[in-house]
Amino acid sequence: MREVAIVGAGMIPFGELFHQSLKDMVAKAFQATLDSVDKGMRADEIGAAWFSEVQSVDGFPAGLLADTCGLLDIPVTRVENACASGNDAIRQAVYAVGGGYVNVALVLGADKVRDTSSSSTFWEWMSTNRDMAWDLPLGLISPGSFALHVARYMHEFGATREHLARVAMKNHHNGATNPHAHLRFEVSMEQVLNAPMVVEPFGLLDCVPQSDGAAAVLLVSKDIANRYTDHPVWVRGVGTGMDRIMHAHKEDLSSFAATRRAAKQAFAMAGIGPQDINVAEVHDCFTGVEMMTYEDLGFCGRGEAPRLLEKEETSIGGSLPVNPSGGLLSKGHPPGATGIAQCTELFEQLRGHAVNQVDGAKWALAHNVGGPTAVSAITVLEGPSA
Repeated sequence: MREVAIVGAGMIPFGELFHQSLKDMVAKAFQATLDSVDKGMRADEIGAAWFSEVQSVDGFPAGLLADTCGLLDIPVTRVENACASGNDAIRQAVYAVGGGYVNVALVLGADKVRDTSSSSTFWEWMSTNRDMAWDLPLGLISPGSFALHVARYMHEFGATREHLARVAMKNHHNGATNPHAHLRFEVSMEQVLNAPMVVEPFGLLDCVPQSDGAAAVLLVSKDIANRYTDHPVWVRGVGTGMDRIMHAHKEDLSSFAATRRAAKQAFAMAGIGPQDINVAEVHDCFTGVEMMTYEDLGFCGRGEAPRLLEKEETSIGGSLPVNPSGGLLSKGHPPGATGIAQCTELFEQLRGHAVNQVDGAKWALAHNVGGPTAVSAITVLEGPSA
């Protein structure tokens, strides 16, 4: 398999973008990504594209990307794998470039969540990602689904709502300085704990906002990487893990099996372990999910995640900064764009010019979990050689 590099990455600010259509967002993210290539790239150099999009509101997403970006002479594939769509699309493009079938690949993700949150389209999509016999009729859409996991974890390991609040405080602190973030404000422990309850143990500030947005990366084979930049970021590992859909059939609600399986694949492919990661962007759709993910990724042992938060090890300046972008909680979560936006943030981190730069970062990890907790996708990146 050929080595694969990211030579360009871009995104638009996330938020409630009622004034922009999906086409507008795609066009802007595509142009920002082309503009990020140090030595330049023409659209006609792209050999194939993957479009990560979950909630289709404009119809025929693959054709929409081809038309909007003027990529009519290449294959475009839509990827939909719930909230893991973005990193899973990157995995598929890496296989194509690494396997020698394509030399230059575009991976672009976009979603218009705010335009569909109260429509039948939204609920039709939600129902396809839930068990229809038991879970959906009981109200187990995203907050309820993840609450079952986090509540069980808290029961088994003694974690408290204060630990969850530390995740919200950390990520809002980071996102307050990120110009691409949807919610650019800090929150206090008191604000998080006293926010209106959504579903136990999640208050409003434990939950991700509904966001619109788009992001993209450009992947190329190693033999042509220096045509586009002297500072490529290398894709060293990818993985997609699965679990059962129905919560009653999951073996352990205090852990995300899909994340563990995806991490095993990605680390094996990269030839490194979790101890080598210097910075991570993980799926904090709810505060407790980030906390549990520390353990599933191997950043600490079982039941040790609350201590990492207490010691601020996952804050900027700690031993392993997690979500320096602000994460989903602050930056936002347009599902099709989220994983690709994480890799865009890490592209900046590994090249040394991120907004909340982690000193000396060489290895990075991006992670998503969703559908509902039945799928996870992970990308492991290495920075440019010295």
